[in-house]
Amino acid sequence: MEISEGLSTAQLLWLYRRMLLIRNFEDRVYYLFLQGEIPGTLHQYQGQEAVAVGACSALRLGDTMTCTYRGHGAVLAMGAPLDRAMAEILGKAGGLCAGKGGSMHLTDVGIGALGSFAVVGAHLPFACGTALAAQTLATGSVSLCFFGDGSTNIGAFHEAMNLASVWKLGIVFVCENNLYGEYSPIAATTPVERLVDRAAAYAMRAEQVDGNDVVAMHAAVAAACEHARAGHGPAFLEALTYRHMGHSRSDPGAYRPEGELERWRERDPITLLEQRLEADGVARADLDAARAAARSAVEEATARALAWPEPEPDDRFESVWAAPR
Repeated sequence: MEISEGLSTAQLLWLYRRMLLIRNFEDRVYYLFLQGEIPGTLHQYQGQEAVAVGACSALRLGDTMTCTYRGHGAVLAMGAPLDRAMAEILGKAGGLCAGKGGSMHLTDVGIGALGSFAVVGAHLPFACGTALAAQTLATGSVSLCFFGDGSTNIGAFHEAMNLASVWKLGIVFVCENNLYGEYSPIAATTPVERLVDRAAAYAMRAEQVDGNDVVAMHAAVAAACEHARAGHGPAFLEALTYRHMGHSRSDPGAYRPEGELERWRERDPITLLEQRLEADGVARADLDAARAAARSAVEEATARALAWPEPEPDDRFESVWAAPR
């Protein structure tokens, strides 16, 4: 796809800056974990930024998004503030969920980020619910649902795909195929080579997309959203991508074949977009300035988050029960 197709250079620079923010955020989180500042474990997003940024940039106000426990990137791509997202991961009272959710449960309802889910595939039926609500209320809103390749082997995936197709729900299912379900290569657990082929069983619009190309992701999700808003039902997109880190922070990724990570790093989504921008005449100095601005923004957000207080013990009872009508 030519750089001028559909998106202006200014829009591409916006996508570039958003990917840089996510990359720097994840890198900062990595070091905070090593310093013992973060409780629990982490599931990081380096290498997959183009999927979330490309997809979420195709949404409009009122659309919603659900994602997996590897969800920092998706929630930030929806527009969550850096400092409150960082504070949530740190377990601070100023976090998105007042420090109660942590890394695996980032949620910002106000911007349509309806949660990252710790249980594999649990949010696919949830996305059917948000899409059914939009259909019933005739809002025209679309539900964007991210999940990993491993989710395509569980019952909730097939049930959600079937229900969405039967009821023609406005859902865009985006499978982030990073080749591994936790520590297992997808070929060891799945009998089909192309996960996108599974959509045929549900008579669903489907497309395999280069998940490291943010322009391709934006175009594919924009077309799928238009399809959904027109009442034609859901779409299934298989985004081919790769996580640079292990499954979680305790995983060194020793199971990967020699040279595989290095080959995928050559197709780093940020580098690919830089090359597009340079080809369009954007100066190297402007790209370097964008990188510096992203680092500075993340550092400033981190400093604020670290300074915020821990939750009070009694706060654990808040937001447990719905307020009586």
